[in-house]
Amino acid sequence: MYQSKIVGIGHFVPENVVTNKDIESLMDTSDEWIQERTGIKERRWVVPGDGNTTSSMGTKAARKAISQANLLPSDIDFIIFATLSPDYYFPGPGVMVQKELGITEVGALDVRNQCSGFIYSLSVADQFIKTGMYKNILVIGSELHSGGLEKSSRGRGVSVIFGDGAGAVVVQRSENNTHGILSTHLHSEGLHAEELALIGPSTGRWVPEIIEVNDPNDTSYYPHMNGNFVFKHAVVRFSEVIMEALNANSLQTSDIGILIPHQANLRISQFIQKQMKLNDAQVFNNIMHYGNTTAASIPIALSEANEQGLIVKDKIVCLAAFGSGFTWASALIRW
Repeated sequence: MYQSKIVGIGHFVPENVVTNKDIESLMDTSDEWIQERTGIKERRWVVPGDGNTTSSMGTKAARKAISQANLLPSDIDFIIFATLSPDYYFPGPGVMVQKELGITEVGALDVRNQCSGFIYSLSVADQFIKTGMYKNILVIGSELHSGGLEKSSRGRGVSVIFGDGAGAVVVQRSENNTHGILSTHLHSEGLHAEELALIGPSTGRWVPEIIEVNDPNDTSYYPHMNGNFVFKHAVVRFSEVIMEALNANSLQTSDIGILIPHQANLRISQFIQKQMKLNDAQVFNNIMHYGNTTAASIPIALSEANEQGLIVKDKIVCLAAFGSGFTWASALIRW
């Protein structure tokens, strides 16, 4: 059986910076209130008409990852795209990236696991590589949240959190069984699915119910989040899935070179860091600058950490995520 390793990383975020002060002009909130509850200072939102879409941002991140891997797009033999905000209801963005990169007839898979979507996608890629089915797999996480947020005081509990952007990695076959992706761990609990959800539009709430009725009080087409409930579950599941990965590889928290959690809320990351007795150098956060970019948050953070020289050979890298579904996941990598 082969080993899989990440050989290229890239990310892209829109140029448009939206600060908390900018948000104050849209709704009844404040920079102090947002930072205190989320740790976010600013985020990136696309400007309507600037050409950025979920798939185009994913393509830009993918080009960087492929280039860093010293490959050509034609070397990619499978594409996995994680997002909750596709360009279209269908088809999915995986095939859009395939078209833009000029890749011919390879498989393209779309993953809808929201915040944990990138790790789920990485796990799928890992299995395909290990069994020898593919050699170079492109894994993308990309989100365009800004177009679907309720930018008003009614929606402030959600809208201040989310940002736009994309990250990508190339996962490649290796015969070095001591380095690469050591293990991945995936979980879900559908019992709490509607505590963090966007109910419509959907096949259950389609055109007649939403568009033709045009009810201004219908909030089903905006994201809903039971914030306190999500927070309480997140801190438990984050810790559990990180420890699951460490225990599976006979490692301890002190062995973590760098933990890159899904950038959901800085307070969650700080809680996990304190609970697991990790020092500041062991945890990487960038939510302050980008907000929560859902499936894109981990690959964007991984790319930035790599650019800053924080990911080096032999380092143990732990990725962990929790989000809608509820789903949660972790991946442990020896770089």
